[in-house]
This record gives sequence, structure tokens and C-alpha cells, in this order.
Amino acid sequence: MIIRDARKEELSLIREQRVKAYEDHIEKVPAEHWEALKKAISSDADQQENVDLIVAEVNDVILGSVALFPAKTDAYEGYVDEMDYPEIRVLAVDRNARGQGVASALIEECISRAKAKGYDAIGLHTGSFMDEAIALYQGKYGFERMPEYDFVPADDGIVVKAFKKKI
Repeated sequence: MIIRDARKEELSLIREQRVKAYEDHIEKVPAEHWEALKKAISSDADQQENVDLIVAEVNDVILGSVALFPAKTDAYEGYVDEMDYPEIRVLAVDRNARGQGVASALIEECISRAKAKGYDAIGLHTGSFMDEAIALYQGKYGFERMPEYDFVPADDGIVVKAFKKKI
């Protein structure tokens, strides 16, 4: 598996793959929430200055992607204060590649890059309905809940939970 920065010409494929991966949660949220989530994960936020858009590829096929937002950026369009550490966002793995270590490789790359930039922590936010992602972040990687940074983007009770890991 090769972990590398995404190329501009891969953006549409990455965003399409991201939406398909997140469609697994479509039944867990109201339709309006899904539409807002789809818009957010399809946006060009991952093209902001100093955001690392990273892909995992095997045999020239992209199996997953993640965006690593730098510290002190508005990664969540005003919902959360700017953090003093980088944030993992929009982690997505192709359905056919799940269980092959793609998500882990991408998370580990984000942690490595954050350490290399001199940070002692890394964070992320994820929907309360994303049970498998939360289990991975907390169970395998030891991310700790930071409820003071949670937010509710829509008026539907669905919480976007904050996590942080010391590195």
C-alpha cells in the first residue's frame, strides 16, 4: 500500500468515493442531515492552504483518503473554535477495501505528519452515528473524548463528537 498526497486530477474521484463510503450511514440520519453531510464532505474545504489531502493506493487504485487540517484553521466552518493541533477529517475507505488496514494506514500517516510538524496532539470530529469509526479511534488509537468541543450542526439532535490524542 502506498500512502501519498492526492493529485489535483484525483479530486473528483476522491470526493465521489467519500460520498459512497459515507452512504453507509444514510439510514441512521434524517434526510436533511444526510444532505448537509454530503455537501460538507463534497466541498472544496480540503483544498484550503496547508491541508494535506492524503490517499492510500494499491496497484494504482485509490482505496481511501483523508484530509489533515492544520492547527488554527476553521475546519468546521465556524462550528468549533480553532484548535491548537491538527485535525483528521473526512476519512473514507472504499467499501471493497474495508478490513484491509486502509483506514489505519491513513490515520497513522496523519499522526506521523502531525508529529513531524512538532505537534503533541491530533484531533478529529465524527458523527455520533459512526460507531465503527469511533470504535477504531478510541479502541485502537486511544483517542479521548473532548465533549466540550462537540457540536450539533443541524437542529436534529445528532452530535458531532470531538476526540483528541496525545502523540
